[in-house]
Amino acid sequence: MSLQSHIDLHTRKLARLAPGGFFFALHIRFALPLINIVTYPQGWTDRYTEQAYALRDPIIAWGFSTTGTTRWSEIAIPDPFGILRQAQEYGMVYGLAVSCGPIKSRTIASAARDDREFTDAEIAAFAEVIEDLHRITDPPDSLTPAQIEALRLIAQGDRYAAAAAKLGISESALKARLASARAALLARTTTEAIQRARDYRLI
Repeated sequence: MSLQSHIDLHTRKLARLAPGGFFFALHIRFALPLINIVTYPQGWTDRYTEQAYALRDPIIAWGFSTTGTTRWSEIAIPDPFGILRQAQEYGMVYGLAVSCGPIKSRTIASAARDDREFTDAEIAAFAEVIEDLHRITDPPDSLTPAQIEALRLIAQGDRYAAAAAKLGISESALKARLASARAALLARTTTEAIQRARDYRLI
């Protein structure tokens, strides 16, 4: 099974555990997650984005301050913008949060429902899926010299043929290097791979 298939399978498991929607940001490095998925109601997602609530969200602040699990109702961090209260307008009345991984590559997740608090068993099940997602998507600490050379040339604006000529390899060999770099960085496109490599200071 491919990595994307594993991610899709885990996402379906989370959906079953979170009737009010969920969110996860995997391996947050330099303020950007490697993979980010949100299934909360669109109206709430739009408001959250427009108001830049990620910078003020007590759930995110909790996630960066500790690791483990909690219910939203147990988070003691101040919420001066009333983010959790506003979320209730969209049926997100009760919630849980999960945080795992080192601070330099933190994963934070959350889930909501409108009818009751999540049980300890439900929180544990959700956390288990998130922790497995964190594990299977762990980004590389380095790329091979061949991958770095290929990404750098494309990043500098070279077309495939020109980059291959500079490296003294065939265009198909260059594409193979770029494909391996995309796979290592969990990127769908070469442009995304270049950005992630820069974000992780690999090139």
